[in-house]
Amino acid sequence: MKVIEYLKNQKVPFELHEHSPTYTAQEVAAEEHVSGNFIAKTVLVRADGNYVLCVLPASYKLDLAKVARIVKAKDVRLADETELAKISPDTEVGAEPPFGNLYDISTLVDDHLVSEEHIIFQAGTHRQAVKIKYHDYARLAQPKTADLAVHL
Repeated sequence: MKVIEYLKNQKVPFELHEHSPTYTAQEVAAEEHVSGNFIAKTVLVRADGNYVLCVLPASYKLDLAKVARIVKAKDVRLADETELAKISPDTEVGAEPPFGNLYDISTLVDDHLVSEEHIIFQAGTHRQAVKIKYHDYARLAQPKTADLAVHL
């Protein structure tokens, strides 16, 4: 698991939680017994031929028009499962961690996550979640922050 090794190598304190299989970020929130506001869900998009990893709270929906404005792209669409598997072959499809830097792609984080003390995200599997301090995440991922989502 690339993300766990990365966190250990960077000496970042984290908690690893085992849970029943989850396939949506809201299911992770239910398993972790927390609000979806603390769950960092990842959405891979393709913007004018380049991949961008978008990270937002589970209780929000990605706004592709906002992403297009932020990255100054004309054509923005969600990546499909084949693309997800190609970009992050070490993870289960749909359980990608929020570190685009591990896959040489840029990362955008929604403003709503920035104010959280901790975030929780899938660790590359549908059975494990990681909890870390947001400031540790931001230091490692070096994301650009922006308003890129709308509340569900």
